[in-house]
Amino acid sequence: MTELNLIKIMQTKAKLIAASLDLSDEAMTLLLDEMTPAQYVQELIEKTLYTDVIMFLAAGLSKRESTWWACVCARSTLTDQSPDSDVKALALAEAWVYKPTQENCQLTLPAAEATGFKTAAGWSAMAAFWSGENISPVEDAIVPPPADLTGKAVNGAVLLAASQVEPTKVIENQQLLINIAIDIASGGDGRNVK
Repeated sequence: MTELNLIKIMQTKAKLIAASLDLSDEAMTLLLDEMTPAQYVQELIEKTLYTDVIMFLAAGLSKRESTWWACVCARSTLTDQSPDSDVKALALAEAWVYKPTQENCQLTLPAAEATGFKTAAGWSAMAAFWSGENISPVEDAIVPPPADLTGKAVNGAVLLAASQVEPTKVIENQQLLINIAIDIASGGDGRNVK
């Protein structure tokens, strides 16, 4: 495997990203003190710990880039049979990524709720909502979201997207979605990864 250059992950130590995550025991044993995020991702991939890679990348990317990853993954699951609620949730999540204003952020919550939180598109919209400055339903109250909520929503979106294939192809699909994240983390947009 060629060495990864994850320039969009700002944290220099993998341990600082992993500290708040519920990674598997095997993933935690691979984590060394001085390991960079790129080194850790490579190690996890080599050990085929894909759900750990997904969780780590969802937390390691910035909120905007992580949400974009969720959107790209969710878009890969849409078909002409997809419900309008999924199409709308994804469109609003993407709109927030393109223009991350609080106004765009607020539009994503009702769209996410309309999906019943059962789809990658719905969790992409939640990632956008939790990336904003205020999650309070009360107009004059400001409640900032906990910092880890976006990553959790992205993790859910990516895992749901990965499972939207034949059961025998889930691992292969996880690998593809991880490659999309690596492309985004390396400065790409993730849309042309095969």
